[in-house]
Amino acid sequence: MEVTVAAFDVDHTLTVRDCVVPFMRQSSGTSPLLLAALRRPIEVARMLLRRDRDALKAYFVRAAFAGRSVDEVDEAGAIFAASVADKWMRHDVAQRLRWHQEEGHIVLLVSASLNPYLEVLGDLLEVDAVLCTQLATDGVVCTGALEGANCRGAEKVRRIEEWCKTANVPMNSVRYAYGDSSGDHEMLLAVENGVQVKSIELTRVPA
Repeated sequence: MEVTVAAFDVDHTLTVRDCVVPFMRQSSGTSPLLLAALRRPIEVARMLLRRDRDALKAYFVRAAFAGRSVDEVDEAGAIFAASVADKWMRHDVAQRLRWHQEEGHIVLLVSASLNPYLEVLGDLLEVDAVLCTQLATDGVVCTGALEGANCRGAEKVRRIEEWCKTANVPMNSVRYAYGDSSGDHEMLLAVENGVQVKSIELTRVPA
């Protein structure tokens, strides 16, 4: 049976704003993040100048979550996800997601957002799978590390390919992808219909 898969980025694509930093602040408070920035200001400044988003995320994830109870972080994630679904969804892209679902397409969220809230948001949106950046744990507490790579850029394509193998779905069945930033570029070019989400309209990405 032929299937069609649509992959959606989340931050600034399905939502009207970034979710990672607000979740860190809501879950852990602002103080750990500020202290981390003040503790190594030169290193943080260099990461900012290099626009090294992977290194920045890893650094502040450690500051926000190392030693935190998994149950506590998951509870914060559930509360945050409900707030995102209620207040931060972008209407036109959410409508497009619903259209794919009504057409019987498989819908994936593929995002650099963090799993404690994104997996809950995926359940609320009734999508088929969530591929995202994972917080590493020992089963009881968060270690402060990431489990695997930050899910952006080429990693998004790798995650989709991995999901396709596990789900026994051909990669060429992933016919649609939606994103807004350079971190989505490889994903948009990997599919037949790559859609660049702008502030006003959805625009097909040229091949």
